[in-house]
Amino acid sequence: MSSIEARLQALGLSLPAPLQQPPGASLPFPWVRVAGERAFISGHGPTEADGSLAQPLGKVGAAVTPEQAYRAARLTALAMLGSLARTLGSLDRIACWLRVFGMVNSAPGFQRQPAVINGFSDLILEVFGPERGAHARSAVGMAELPFGIPVEIEGEVLLRSDR
Repeated sequence: MSSIEARLQALGLSLPAPLQQPPGASLPFPWVRVAGERAFISGHGPTEADGSLAQPLGKVGAAVTPEQAYRAARLTALAMLGSLARTLGSLDRIACWLRVFGMVNSAPGFQRQPAVINGFSDLILEVFGPERGAHARSAVGMAELPFGIPVEIEGEVLLRSDR
């Protein structure tokens, strides 16, 4: 068992199955694209263990509370880690997190996007620690997100060169 897998297990966390695409959706791109020593991670949303979209859906500050959105950001981190694990073979290949771009499906007037995306950042820091998990980050509000998801997050990691 890898050290990151052991850490996930110690935290009581498990990685979800791949996203079950909503009916009629066409997503013709890889979830993770490796180029040299970097992995670019496409935008992910929150999923349940079976890969279905996590509930609730909708705008944060209206149909979705900030606390529910924080949880959605944590679930998004797990979905992203699942995609990375399937592509890389092991999460231990990640030397460090570089950049995270968090988008929040925001109701008019909602301005707590950073607090929502903290759900993602907090989980990554719990799993990878303060050195490997630290990342540059943006958290912005969007008028709409695909399928009505409350958050979408993309990122970039540096891979270990000793592989």
